[in-house]
Amino acid sequence: MHIVVLAGGVGGARFIRGLKLAAPDAQITIVGNTADDITLFGLRVCPDLDTVMYTLGGGIHEEQGWGRADERFTVQEELAAYRAEPQWFTLGDRDFATHILRTQMLDAGYPLSQVTEALCARWWGGRADLRLLPMSDDRVETHVVIDDPETPGGRRAIHFQEWWVRRHAEPTARAIVPVGAEQAKPAPGVLEAIGAADVILLPPSNPVVSIGTILAVPGVRDAVIGADAPVVGLSPIVGSAPVRGMADKVLAAIGVETDAAAVALHYGRELLDGWLVDTVDADAVPVVEAAGIACRATKLTPLSDPAEAARMAREALELASTRRS
Repeated sequence: MHIVVLAGGVGGARFIRGLKLAAPDAQITIVGNTADDITLFGLRVCPDLDTVMYTLGGGIHEEQGWGRADERFTVQEELAAYRAEPQWFTLGDRDFATHILRTQMLDAGYPLSQVTEALCARWWGGRADLRLLPMSDDRVETHVVIDDPETPGGRRAIHFQEWWVRRHAEPTARAIVPVGAEQAKPAPGVLEAIGAADVILLPPSNPVVSIGTILAVPGVRDAVIGADAPVVGLSPIVGSAPVRGMADKVLAAIGVETDAAAVALHYGRELLDGWLVDTVDADAVPVVEAAGIACRATKLTPLSDPAEAARMAREALELASTRRS
């Protein structure tokens, strides 16, 4: 079985770890979000790609869900001593090595897809059953429009990482803009993987700034819709709150309620065949099914427990099998 997963960072990575336990013989292709990427200290940082890579390679900081295990911060401390900015985004020494090598390869002319393959070879040992593809080799960055009375027009756009990490998502997000998405092309292998998939899964990643930006790359959404494979998603909302992160704040920016049924309807019947909601949101099942999307209620937490993530993955695959038949 060939499974394609469109994934963001922590939630997507933890779900895929469970998926691998649930379907050990499956070939899994992960299309990762790169719109959170940012350049810091002259280095290209790809948070979502690295979180997936470290998690599936056994090197993730389990409590955080991001960054390296057994990390030290000597380099960051030295940069702070030099008063080098920014200091609001913390990078560990082990993590720095990944970004240094990535930047060297990008500067040498290698596309991000080839760089990602080379980095994953260290962590995954060249496994044929796992493949991580960036959504695009082209540069795409999510910007968040916020109020700013000192700016003409009263608003300005800042990088997603500044809004989320530095400002803790406190300024109200007025709009979410994936800068460069309209001009981007899917990375080599992305459309082919989607077209050859037996199942396509949308984990409980952020529907706006993770999965939403992947689908914003021209050709990707159409490929998912046109694929001869069932598409099943897991709600990132449990009991009117995000499983983790700031999905509620970015959903509000695009006019979507923080509600399990509302997110399914946002994706739409054209895209989704099936949708899993948490048992606390069982009242969403008839609403989603009325829109023509098969829906089941099951426990959707905690993803941090690999056994629980595997159970969720099996539920998603079972729902997909009913749609396929």
